[in-house]
Amino acid sequence: MARANFMDRAASAASRALTNFKMSAFEDRLAAQVIGVSFDGAAVQSREGRASLDMIIRLLSRLYPTIALRPLDAKAKDHVPILEFLAKSINPEIELAKTRKAVTVSVVVGSSPSRIKCPTFFIGSEGWRAKLSSRGLVGSGKSMNPFGAGAASCFAAANVFRTVFADQLEQGDADELIDLSMLTYAQGTPDSGPGLEGTDIGETHLVGLGAIGNGAIWALARTASIKGSLRLVDDEEVDLSNLQRYVLAGQCDVGSPKVDLARAALVDTALEVSAHCVKWDVYVSDRNDWMFERVAVALDNAPDRIAAQGALPKWIVNAWTQELDLGVSRHGFDDGRACLACLYLPHGKIKTKTRRLLRSSRCRRPNRRSGISFRRTGRWM
Repeated sequence: MARANFMDRAASAASRALTNFKMSAFEDRLAAQVIGVSFDGAAVQSREGRASLDMIIRLLSRLYPTIALRPLDAKAKDHVPILEFLAKSINPEIELAKTRKAVTVSVVVGSSPSRIKCPTFFIGSEGWRAKLSSRGLVGSGKSMNPFGAGAASCFAAANVFRTVFADQLEQGDADELIDLSMLTYAQGTPDSGPGLEGTDIGETHLVGLGAIGNGAIWALARTASIKGSLRLVDDEEVDLSNLQRYVLAGQCDVGSPKVDLARAALVDTALEVSAHCVKWDVYVSDRNDWMFERVAVALDNAPDRIAAQGALPKWIVNAWTQELDLGVSRHGFDDGRACLACLYLPHGKIKTKTRRLLRSSRCRRPNRRSGISFRRTGRWM
């Protein structure tokens, strides 16, 4: 099986969603799949269509060992090497099926019918609107807005997973129809949202470049007309295990600072980008300027989010994901509503940092009888 070298991390994530999980059965199920991606020239010639194709390959290549790219016309064939290169950059061992292997689940991007007979999800977009159908063609819009297109691919990847592992999911029914605005979260309404051409984000800080930060950068990188200053702040490097969920990261990025990965993705945009490979508090101290117009927070723990609020930005947007939900919150400096720190207030009594350190110190004391520390034996005082 052409398994990715970060498959253990993917299996760990899947085990939280699947019942009766066994690693060997999980790998066997994946090995039996051939995930088809069909697309036509209409998709390739559309910015939204290309965005959907880019995202679906980035997602599928992180889990499935075999993908079959199915160009439906001559113009689509010219785009195949780009998608193959992208898939190989994520999993060099991935099998890109060239022969007429039986496709088990298919995703279709474009306006041309696919003749593959298997569970199929047709995806497309119209500006802010993400569209998916299991019944027939959807088509991609021609705007410069990648948000609906990227979301449609995420919905497709989720439905492929539900189809492959339907018998191990308590709520595994595939979606038949999705038409959702990424701006208002309204369903089935015409796209009346603002265009992004010429949008100026002023001075914006993006703090945290993990899975959420990667998604934000992916979208900004495909909104070429956006201008302004973007300050990237993250002190960590890309780890091999990150490839399971970071949509921008490939094998060549392992060991590189996350800020460098993000900056490279934005090189063709009109944004003025600066990368700061330090923690937020160090960046704030070195900056010596406490005027923060807007901060996008993509951090993974409450103390760091509270620290970001402590800089008192004029406006904060915060995002998070958990096993069963995801969310976005917005906070103004003086809008009379809860600040970001208010979302993470502790419930009940908690020990002070001094008491936690003392407790940790006691747990490391050796057992005089055995000479083995309590921490190593798993015993806690």
